[in-house]
Amino acid sequence: MRALILPALPLALAGCTTIASTAVDVVTLPVKVVSKGVDVATTSQSEADEKRGRELRKAEEQAGREAREREKACRNAAERGEPCPPAPQPQAN
Repeated sequence: MRALILPALPLALAGCTTIASTAVDVVTLPVKVVSKGVDVATTSQSEADEKRGRELRKAEEQAGREAREREKACRNAAERGEPCPPAPQPQAN
């Protein structure tokens, strides 16, 4: 009788660990889902800083483009003997 039980014992124990790990996964799943949702919904300080930096660089690039266009318009006006066109008024945010 022991000859039949002993070889089957490792297989039975392997099944227990699989069941236990599945139970742990099922129990921890709601916690993982909630923490992922909170992570997606919130913005860390570094993410906010990066976003603000991108916005500032984009605004500086736009201001540079506008300045180059104004310089070009002034050169063209000077070639025609006309006064430089007035600078556009900055828009308040």
